[in-house]
Amino acid sequence: MILNQDAAARKSEIEEKLKQEQETLSFIRENLEKSDQLTKGMVSILSSFESRLMQLENSIIPVHKQTENLQRLQDNVEKTLYSLDHVISYYHVAKETDKIIREGPTGRLEEYLFCIARIQKAVDFFQDNNPDSPDLNTVKARFEKGKELLEAEFRSLLARYSKPVPPILILDLIGGDDDLETQEEVTLEHLPEAVLQDIICISGWLVEYGRNQDFMNVYFQIRSNQLDRSIKGLKEHFRKSSSSSGAVYSPAVQNKRKETPTKKPPKRPGYDYDPRVKHLADGQSEKHGAFAGKDDVLDIEIDSYIHCISAFVKLAQSEYQLLTEIIPEHHQKKTFDSLIQEALDSLMLEGENIVSAARRAIARHDYSAVLAIFPILKHLKQTKPEFDQVLQGTAASTKNKLPTLITSMETTGAKALEEFADSIKNDPDKEYNMPKDGTVHELTSNAILFLQQLLDFQETAGAMLASQVLGDTYNIPLDPRETSSSANSYSSEFSRKLLSTYICKVLGNLQLNLLSKSKVYEDTALSAIFLHNNYNYILKSLQKSELIQLVSVTQKKAESSYRELIEQQIQTYQRSWFKVIEYLTDRNMPVFQPGVKLKDKERQMIKDKFKGFNDGLEELCKIQKVWAIPDKEQRDAIRQAQKKIVTEAYRAFLQRFANISFTKNPEKYHKYKPEQVEDMIEKLFDTSA
Repeated sequence: MILNQDAAARKSEIEEKLKQEQETLSFIRENLEKSDQLTKGMVSILSSFESRLMQLENSIIPVHKQTENLQRLQDNVEKTLYSLDHVISYYHVAKETDKIIREGPTGRLEEYLFCIARIQKAVDFFQDNNPDSPDLNTVKARFEKGKELLEAEFRSLLARYSKPVPPILILDLIGGDDDLETQEEVTLEHLPEAVLQDIICISGWLVEYGRNQDFMNVYFQIRSNQLDRSIKGLKEHFRKSSSSSGAVYSPAVQNKRKETPTKKPPKRPGYDYDPRVKHLADGQSEKHGAFAGKDDVLDIEIDSYIHCISAFVKLAQSEYQLLTEIIPEHHQKKTFDSLIQEALDSLMLEGENIVSAARRAIARHDYSAVLAIFPILKHLKQTKPEFDQVLQGTAASTKNKLPTLITSMETTGAKALEEFADSIKNDPDKEYNMPKDGTVHELTSNAILFLQQLLDFQETAGAMLASQVLGDTYNIPLDPRETSSSANSYSSEFSRKLLSTYICKVLGNLQLNLLSKSKVYEDTALSAIFLHNNYNYILKSLQKSELIQLVSVTQKKAESSYRELIEQQIQTYQRSWFKVIEYLTDRNMPVFQPGVKLKDKERQMIKDKFKGFNDGLEELCKIQKVWAIPDKEQRDAIRQAQKKIVTEAYRAFLQRFANISFTKNPEKYHKYKPEQVEDMIEKLFDTSA
């Protein structure tokens, strides 16, 4: 029973679920039918839209293509019209630019160049499209005319505004005063800025479009003339200023201070000398007169030339800077080479004239010319690095001009030095030229002064000697470390050694010549005084300057050697008193006993002793009184030594005969007291006494 009920319930439940499923299925079918209907409607709509789009496309594309063709046609027409206008404009260029071209570019360069550009385009057009057209000749002629006027404007601007640099500005440029701690850099404005820009613009156009290099010749000719005028103006200004005030700055003086900063140039080779011999230091002889002083005019010429050398370097540097702004790079060196030739040749010619004058003077045995060469040569060698830098890139002939001049000066200077040394050795022994009082010979004072003047140019003189390879002449071994294939490469140590050897050679020649000259004196004592004075003068002069340091480079014992020579001459002089002192000795005299009556012969012997001493003393004092020993220290020392020798012997002599009666008139023979003898000797070598 229960099973039947469960089955009935189960069946009822299943039926209920089946009914619900059927209802759901019916709902789904209805929705599917609606979806199919909607799909068919959408497909129908899309098909209709597609059909309409196709119709629209078929209608629009032909219209678009037609419009595009019309636009292209319009563009072609416009381009054709523009081209026609452009071509037609070329036929009007000549007429439209005629007035501007005829009036020239002055004051309106930019507008003028614009017109030239139009003409050039017209020329190009006719050459490419219608070379037989008469208009081509017209625009060509107009272009050439325009180019000529541009070239003329270039020349005009350059000539009108190129002025010589004022001398005062040049002096500031090369530097005026070593004592100033700071120096403002001086710059030159050769052309006004606006004018310079116009010149640069014209130059650029002529190079790029004018295809003409003639303007470069114009440029170097005008600027070369101004450079030359600037240097000549400086020379004239320096000459006038030096003659009036002497205040113009001199590089020669500056260089002298630089090379020997711890020493002042020697004024004269004196050292507390007696005024009587001052003329020997200041005097001039026909042969060696220039050694005592330089002529003022020559000084001015030397300093003027040195100034001009410095000015050329600075002005050439400035000219090159200006040139690089105006001249194309690949033409700059050549143009600059041409630009500086006139001024450089003028300076080199002036230098060669100085060398030629020196050679002529040396041929006349006047060695003063070498003193003019030294400061110039020194300055040239100091300036050479700047010269080389400025002339970098110029022709070899241009670069070699300064080295050639330097070599010429070195050769001439070295020859003068050698001939001077020979002249010292060979100076003739003229009796009338010998100092009567035995003082310093003019040859000695001149030779020492000349050597002292070399101190201001030690490096220059040493290099000058080295340039002639004088090591062989002086038998100096050449150390490979000191020399090279070039004379200019000698080390400063080797050059100093050469200069030392040269000075020693001059001193040696001088010593030999003085020894020969001393033989002119008949009195050996005066000969000794003469040699003493000269040797002492040489030694004191060496000691008072740097000469002694130079001499000691190759002669370590130079001072002691001169002292020995001086001492030898003092001893030789002292021997002149032996014949006087001889009368005071006991030689050949018997022993006298006080109170014993003397024989006539014995009395006469004593009388002869007194008379011989008195006469000899008077004679020597009379002769030697007029001799001179200018060095006070030496003069006093010689007097003191002589007084000691004579008076000691005289006192001893008087003591021996004090109590011996040998005459009735003792005052006749005993004329002088020892103090009087000392006073007489004290007056030796003193012409004022």
